[in-house]
Amino acid sequence: MKVYEAIVKGLEDVGVRAAFGGAGENAAGLMLALKHSRQIRPIITRHEQAASFMACGYAMYTNRLGFCFATAGPGAFNLFSGLAVAMSDSYPVLAVSGYASRKWQGWGSLNETSGVNRTPDSQAMFAATTKKSFLLTDIADTFDVLEEAVNIALEGRPGPVHIHVPEDLTERGVEVRNVRPVRLGVAPVLPDPARVEEIASVLADAIARRKRIVTLVGFGAVRSGAGTEIRRLIERFQIPLLTTLDGKGIVSEGHPLSVGVFADSGHASAWKAFREADVVLCIGNSLNQHATFNYREGLFDGKLLIHVNISETEFQKAYQPDYALRSDARPAVAALVDALEKKVGEVPTVEVDGRDYEARHITHLTGKIHPGELAQAIGRMLPERGVLLADAGAHVAWLGYYVELEEGQNFRKAGSFGPMAGHVNGAIGLKVAHPERTVVVGCGDGCYSLSGLELMTAVEHEIPVIWVIFDDQEFKLIKLYQVTAYGETALVEFRNPDFAAYARACGADGYRVETIEEFEDAFRNALASGRPTVIDAEITRWAVPHYSPSPDGVIAGLVETVEARFRDR
Repeated sequence: MKVYEAIVKGLEDVGVRAAFGGAGENAAGLMLALKHSRQIRPIITRHEQAASFMACGYAMYTNRLGFCFATAGPGAFNLFSGLAVAMSDSYPVLAVSGYASRKWQGWGSLNETSGVNRTPDSQAMFAATTKKSFLLTDIADTFDVLEEAVNIALEGRPGPVHIHVPEDLTERGVEVRNVRPVRLGVAPVLPDPARVEEIASVLADAIARRKRIVTLVGFGAVRSGAGTEIRRLIERFQIPLLTTLDGKGIVSEGHPLSVGVFADSGHASAWKAFREADVVLCIGNSLNQHATFNYREGLFDGKLLIHVNISETEFQKAYQPDYALRSDARPAVAALVDALEKKVGEVPTVEVDGRDYEARHITHLTGKIHPGELAQAIGRMLPERGVLLADAGAHVAWLGYYVELEEGQNFRKAGSFGPMAGHVNGAIGLKVAHPERTVVVGCGDGCYSLSGLELMTAVEHEIPVIWVIFDDQEFKLIKLYQVTAYGETALVEFRNPDFAAYARACGADGYRVETIEEFEDAFRNALASGRPTVIDAEITRWAVPHYSPSPDGVIAGLVETVEARFRDR
């Protein structure tokens, strides 16, 4: 069995069902092996970076490994952005890339990345963007290396791994003779019973003393599938639910105890509930920058912080918890609820202030579409179990604030690494993993321009993603930052092509819309068509996202900003 045939067999063993990659000479054997696989669907992308983003999308809401590949040298280096996303956002992804023949090492052969004699050092570069990178040096180790890599990707907090395959291992007559199944031995991360009992006692005491408790839930709980457990927790013990942007939909956002999104672009109702809380129970989130108002100093002053996370390192960052519970979210919440049941009797119904965004009147400043109305329309029309991805940009704030998700629907923004175009392309991998779910991307015109060429990949493989472009012909988020920080703007405006005509030229459906009514008609057609669709929505430039640098509210945040400007003069 040839080396790439062995790798494909091992991937089949662990349940990989899609491979996203770029064509190249050093990947030729892998491409042939994938052609003959009866279990793995191969998808060749226009650009390898897109392949890495698609592997992230494939792994986003599954417990399966995302897989991407590339040829040696520049093709392999194009995978870095997606691997960095997998690292920061906790996606189990395996990347396999070619590697120049070792017998010519140091001679500067085509695509050499040995780090010798002024060649790039790909081993060091992949080591920096993965949990672990391997150089396969002995073909007899193929299954051992693959097995170790896959288990590392899936264990604990998931993340990316990488394998270099030297070209000399693909030569005629070089065979893997010790063929065997690849075994998964990933142990679940379960909570320590003694720690659960301790935290349950603390929470039971707080409930008995009528302390104000809120729970702040993030993507880790969504990925763990902890929705049922979270709902049981908040309903049984009457605990208001706040979420991060990525936690939206863990429980229906119309639930009486759902208070809204806690973030700098979140809901005033969530900010208020957090300010008034005595105890904050964080579940499956990393307390990252935008969820903490730029790591605001004193954010948890006067509050007891209980933090549940799968990774120990999350407890050592900006906010160290009073009580930490290392565990996957679902078993942790289930254990806490069971322990609390024995300690807490009937709990009075809690009244919470609901979100204000649906009732908020959107003022029209121009005849063009207001992005808040566009977000509301997407939310109203998103089908059951639909997934809404937001790429990097100001539209994240509009979508996070105005879209109301039902339980079973999901929302995902660009994560901590935050590349533009990550979700424009990642959506294709997500749809491949979940063909039964509607996948919609809300993206800026800047994001789409970076990588919309993968629309041709979606058309070729009949992958019906819907892209909604928030088209204002400017980098809005950068513009707002320039105005705030420097008092002027530069180089943020640009001209767009007719994205709808481009989509039709690629063989997809394309619509250009200038009113909400036109958008709703186009979106309804896209949902019914089962075809890749681009909706180019012309939005006003004059709308500013709901945002505050302070959890005390927009006005307080503006005052802080002005005061800081005067202090810095």
